[in-house]
Amino acid sequence: MLLIQLLLIAAVLAVGVLLVRSTAGARHQAVRRLLLGGLVVLAVASILAPGAVTAVARALGVGRGTDLLLYGLVVAFLGVLVSSYRHRRSMEERLTQLTRRLALDEAEPPSLARARHEHAPAPGDRPPA
Repeated sequence: MLLIQLLLIAAVLAVGVLLVRSTAGARHQAVRRLLLGGLVVLAVASILAPGAVTAVARALGVGRGTDLLLYGLVVAFLGVLVSSYRHRRSMEERLTQLTRRLALDEAEPPSLARARHEHAPAPGDRPPA
C-alpha cells in the first residue's frame, strides 16, 4: 500500500468521525451516519482500487474515474450548500421569534406607561430645587 493511500484513508476516516459527532435528532443522525458510512467505504475502496472507479465511470458513460469523482463532489457540495442554507434560515427565524418574545417580555405595561406619562413634567417646567 502506498503512503498516499494511507494518508488519504486516515483523512477520510478523520473527517467521517468529525461529521458523525453531531447533535441532531436521533432519526436524522442515524440517516446521516448510514450515508456517511457508505461514503467512507466508497472513498477507501476508490483509494485502494482506483482502477475500479475508472471502470464504474466508463460503465456510467463518463470517460475517467477522476471525472466521476469530481461530479460526485459537485453534487455533494451542492447538497451541503442547500443544507447550510436551510439551517441558516431556520436559525434566523428562531432568532426573530426569540427577539420578539424578549421585546414583549421586557416591554413596559400600558398602565405604567400612561401613569408615567401623566405624571411627567411639562417640557418647560423646572424640577423643584
